[in-house]
Amino acid sequence: MDDYQRTIRTLSDRIVLAQAPIRVLDAVKWDDSIRQDFLKAKGKEMPAVSRDYYLSRPLSFDSSAVKSEFQHIERDITRQLGQFNPVGQIMRRMCKEYRMVVRMLEARGTEDFGLISQELYGAASDAFHAGDPTLSDLGRMMSDYLDNIDGRGDLKDEAKNLTAKDAVNLLQTRLNKVFGECEDTIRVFESDGIVADAAAGADYIKIRTDAKFNERDVRALEVHEGLVHVGTTLNGLNQPICTFLSKGPPSSTVTQEGLAILMEVITFASYPSRLRKLTNRTRAIHMVEEGADFMQVYQFFREQGFEMPESYGNASRVFRGSVPNGLPFTKDLSYLKGFIMVYNYIQLAVRKGKLEQIPLLFCGKTTLEDMRTLRQLVDEGLVVAPKYLPDQFRDLNALSAWMCFSNFLNHLSLDRIEADYSNIL
Repeated sequence: MDDYQRTIRTLSDRIVLAQAPIRVLDAVKWDDSIRQDFLKAKGKEMPAVSRDYYLSRPLSFDSSAVKSEFQHIERDITRQLGQFNPVGQIMRRMCKEYRMVVRMLEARGTEDFGLISQELYGAASDAFHAGDPTLSDLGRMMSDYLDNIDGRGDLKDEAKNLTAKDAVNLLQTRLNKVFGECEDTIRVFESDGIVADAAAGADYIKIRTDAKFNERDVRALEVHEGLVHVGTTLNGLNQPICTFLSKGPPSSTVTQEGLAILMEVITFASYPSRLRKLTNRTRAIHMVEEGADFMQVYQFFREQGFEMPESYGNASRVFRGSVPNGLPFTKDLSYLKGFIMVYNYIQLAVRKGKLEQIPLLFCGKTTLEDMRTLRQLVDEGLVVAPKYLPDQFRDLNALSAWMCFSNFLNHLSLDRIEADYSNIL
């Protein structure tokens, strides 16, 4: 490396080190005693979570020291790289985001927690573009479509007859085939300390011990957690200079989750009940933004056909870090929001003939607003192209063809088509 590259690498490593103690989901989750008490009361009593509850569970790091460190890093980035240096601008934004994340965690159990969450991840009432529908509109629209096909017996989910152990073995085998030489470092194992059915780390995927799966679920985990979340982490860790690409602030979470949902769709790994789960999360967050409390959201999930434990789990996701009558934790908006944003980005890249920028979505924990800069950094040798890339993004022929048709179809009126096809459908 030359002096310039070494400076970037040093500053980048400092960001990676400074963010290491921040564990957002661990800091905001409710412990199992809250769940047990709620179920013991037959779902009739509000969960006993208040500001004092969070104060009794202090953060595992010195929040003031972490904020101060990011402030120092941001100042040094400007001093050493200048105000308008492209990679410096990315790193400064990351520092600002991480400081905001710490402020959000400090505010657990207060209104500020929800407000900062909306600033970081967005709100269900946000529009994608001026005059366009909002995320809550998208959630309602997709729910209507799903309702129309819900009664079809041939679209029912297969029985979930795979235990967590079965899922671990099957997923490990599939990932070994995908990542080849990395098979000894990508581990799949059971865990009883997670809320979701599965969660990805830097080089592992955890499967919840008491969860049940079918083969379609495992295929979705392979694509979502493996090809996207683990794959982009490994590509970020493979960066020799811009090591910050191995870690993702909230802005990259939206891109990451959107990319993961897009991969589920284009690999035919998704399915109606999976989409229903995502739309329900969006609708629940919107309900809370409109004033609903925990019991109302819990009842919403009960009406969707979930049993008491699952309804509690779904509702508690919305209120993590908050209180049962407070503002929502809006991270779960990232899935649908990110999908729309990533899909639109790829459409425009194809329309403008900039196909070379599409695979760069996988070069680490990327953010859409940085994609043009990342293209420049690849040309300068500061960022390396992704090593691990799904087949759909390695050969862009089929994806480009699909997007060309999609660009045209977007100009057609679905209402007019429905009227014209009324006699044949």
